[in-house]
Amino acid sequence: MALEQVTLTSADGTVLEGEYRAARHDGQDVEIAACVLCHPHPQYGGSMHSLVIGELFRELPAHGVTCLRFNFRGVEGSGGSWDEGRGERADVHAALDALAARVPAERALVLAGWSFGADMALSTDDPRVRAWLAIAPPLYYAADPDAVGRDPRPKHLVLAERDQVRAPDDLRAATSGWSATTVEVVPGADHFCVGRTDRVVTAARDFVARLVESET
Repeated sequence: MALEQVTLTSADGTVLEGEYRAARHDGQDVEIAACVLCHPHPQYGGSMHSLVIGELFRELPAHGVTCLRFNFRGVEGSGGSWDEGRGERADVHAALDALAARVPAERALVLAGWSFGADMALSTDDPRVRAWLAIAPPLYYAADPDAVGRDPRPKHLVLAERDQVRAPDDLRAATSGWSATTVEVVPGADHFCVGRTDRVVTAARDFVARLVESET
């Protein structure tokens, strides 16, 4: 599956780097959905090449999910600098713009993220998003995540059993009032999911498959 370098422009003119991989299998277009992938905290070494994002970007296209990953402002080759989650939310919209421009209008768009990236995804209420996938979201950086929580569109939280940033039980309590929200705990995983990325990929793949099936 060929990888395409893409350039995104955030609302304030900040230029971001990204990568796009279309869903293909055995040379055939098998796209059933498309997904923006948001990476972990820029101030703690997070980038679009971080472990979980890298595995999702590598694996999901073979299962029918076209993926776009990008670096938030100030990370690697992206312009700008850390903006404490404010400009980063605009960066997510820029990534959605770029992905929506490359897939059919009827295609299901999923907004996914890991850690800080999950918080940025859950801060983004965009009408083009059909569902949210949040992997180990601390909910410390999200801007009013309950706004997305109240939204009737599907949300799936993939939590790490041994998360040292925020415990699954705490996250369950924090999101207990959310609508259309499912929770899955990855046994044995900590916040960084080392040795458990295959479980995360399976959770993501299955969630997208359920989403697509529910819309047919």
